[in-house]
Amino acid sequence: MQKTDNWQRIWNDDGKSYRYAPAKTILYAISLPYRLLVNLRNWLYDHKIFRERRLSRPVISVGNITVGGTGKTPCVIWLARMLKDQGLRPAILSRGYGGKSSQPVNIVSDGRKILLSNVTAGDEPCLIARTLPDIPVITGPKRVLTGQTAIDHLGADILICDDAFQHRQLFRNINLVLLDSEKPLGNGYLLPRGILREPPSALRRADAFILTRSKKETTGIINRLGQVKYVPVFRSYHQPVGLVSGDYTRQLTLTQLKDKKVYAFSGIARPESFEKGIADAGAKIIAFDVFPDHHRYNLGELEKIRHNFLKTGADFLLTTEKDAMRLQEFTEFLSDVYLLCIKMEIIPDPDALKKFILEKLGESRPKAED
Repeated sequence: MQKTDNWQRIWNDDGKSYRYAPAKTILYAISLPYRLLVNLRNWLYDHKIFRERRLSRPVISVGNITVGGTGKTPCVIWLARMLKDQGLRPAILSRGYGGKSSQPVNIVSDGRKILLSNVTAGDEPCLIARTLPDIPVITGPKRVLTGQTAIDHLGADILICDDAFQHRQLFRNINLVLLDSEKPLGNGYLLPRGILREPPSALRRADAFILTRSKKETTGIINRLGQVKYVPVFRSYHQPVGLVSGDYTRQLTLTQLKDKKVYAFSGIARPESFEKGIADAGAKIIAFDVFPDHHRYNLGELEKIRHNFLKTGADFLLTTEKDAMRLQEFTEFLSDVYLLCIKMEIIPDPDALKKFILEKLGESRPKAED
């Protein structure tokens, strides 16, 4: 696996070492006015000076308090499937990070057909739309507007907001907050010195926490944060479930990875979780190329990856489903690549989170906006 770049090293540094001291000092100084602005904005919403808008249908937010890498996309997919199985008509609202569209509303999928490319709509919305072909996916900066579109034009009776914990303009009936079980608050610093989007006190807005990558018992982790009480905590992990070729024409079981040699590459926030998933499947990783999160690959990079893969004699060239969304224009390359498919599992009781959400929705009495 390639070495972590200096920026990530700074974000991982808790301040106890003197390495990168000048850079850390500068970034900490920049984080102070950022903290002031975030606290002011939250205060204005908390005191009803800035008002949340209510839609006529329930809203569930899936978000986090840190930058990237907590597993929101598998959670959104799990949640949408669960609600669909309950007879509801969910629609997924995303900001569309990385997409080039400047339109206020972008219907990525109408629940019947994918209508936009990843270049236009962003990687994650397109991945969700491909994974959930019967559920509408909409992107746009204003969730009130995209949510109303989902209700009026796509028949949605419940809305799932992806990565929306900080998007306080839209009232939500349930705030689900994902925290990485290993480092829930990163190094404890706000952006750009650390990965926190908000101070830990913002966690008081959460209705429930989902600890991700939490196969082992993590008793007391929320209590140690010292910010919230009496909020339910659920544990989850990301379970590899199989392989699919990059052109989606071939599927393999996870057991077919066992004892095989793998050349892997990825451009995601937590490449180590991808690495662990491969290792847990019993494969031997002989090379792992790591690129920055949301990296846009070029032909030269892919030719180099293919050359190195053939040189090593590995059995599989493997990447993530998210990376595959950024490789759609390279059809020949995609036909040689396999994707590791994952899903979110809730433990120890798989039905606990479902029961909580359905009971919480039953208690909600959303009111239409005046």
